[in-house]
Amino acid sequence: MTSLHENEIAVDEDLVRSLLRAQCPRWADLPLRAAGAGTDNTMYRLGDDLLVRLPRTADGGPSLRKEQRWLPLLAPRLPRRVPEPVHAGTPTDAYPVPWAVHRWIDGEDVGPDTVRDWDAFGADLAEFVRELHRVDLMGATREDGLSWYRGGTLAPCDEWVRPCFDACRGVEGLDLDVDTLERLWREALALPDPAGPHVWLHGDLRPANLLARDGALHAVIDFGALSVGLPDAEHAPVWDLPPEARRAYWDALALDTPTWLRARAWAIAVAVAGIPYYWHTFPEFARECRSRLAAILEATGGTEEPLADTLAP
Repeated sequence: MTSLHENEIAVDEDLVRSLLRAQCPRWADLPLRAAGAGTDNTMYRLGDDLLVRLPRTADGGPSLRKEQRWLPLLAPRLPRRVPEPVHAGTPTDAYPVPWAVHRWIDGEDVGPDTVRDWDAFGADLAEFVRELHRVDLMGATREDGLSWYRGGTLAPCDEWVRPCFDACRGVEGLDLDVDTLERLWREALALPDPAGPHVWLHGDLRPANLLARDGALHAVIDFGALSVGLPDAEHAPVWDLPPEARRAYWDALALDTPTWLRARAWAIAVAVAGIPYYWHTFPEFARECRSRLAAILEATGGTEEPLADTLAP
């Protein structure tokens, strides 16, 4: 497993097997195989029906605990499958972080070979977001692990986003119009802040966290960024989808123009931060960020196009 962070915890199959023997002996002898890794967690498939999730760093444990607490309450209220935690692993000397076992969800990576109708996919994703945002907060607030920057406003992020544009300019071979991206970010900063109520947020609805089945959206996974806050950033990852899906999503949720432009700014912020950080250590994710920014630039039409002409996705 490639290390992505300075404080990363080494994980391999032997370690996972030792955790299972100590804490889940009934599953300890099931087949175990690597099932991928994201920026925050490493996954192993356990038998046919289970998935082991292990945070890459020590500060990833609270995200798993958050999933274990809230997903059982959210799942019955949502129109697609979401992860089902079945074991809350405890830290050990060998692995000093909470870990988890979830039910395995069959599905395929979202892409042109697995999605039959992008318009329908965009509408289905919008339905999921709408229903998630409608779920009662059940007493949850932007505290106790449910506060994340993507549920806030844009302005406080400018301090760390602004240097990322210069960092991207220094990435050899990036080949993006960073000046236009920075202009779009600054124009969004000038918009009024959102005024709606706080809602439940998935926090990271990029295609890697969506599963397709029979050509349609089947499940939404990885709720490690689950939070409570303003919904603008929730819409940002649709820039990772084809234009047909973006428009269907926008139309289904009837998003107003300021919300869409703030969402686009969130998409820019996350991607320009991800490119220089992961360019060498996680090139697949860096390419994903670059594709997102390229899609924004293509839709925007370049530096000569005024803001009034950039309202369509």
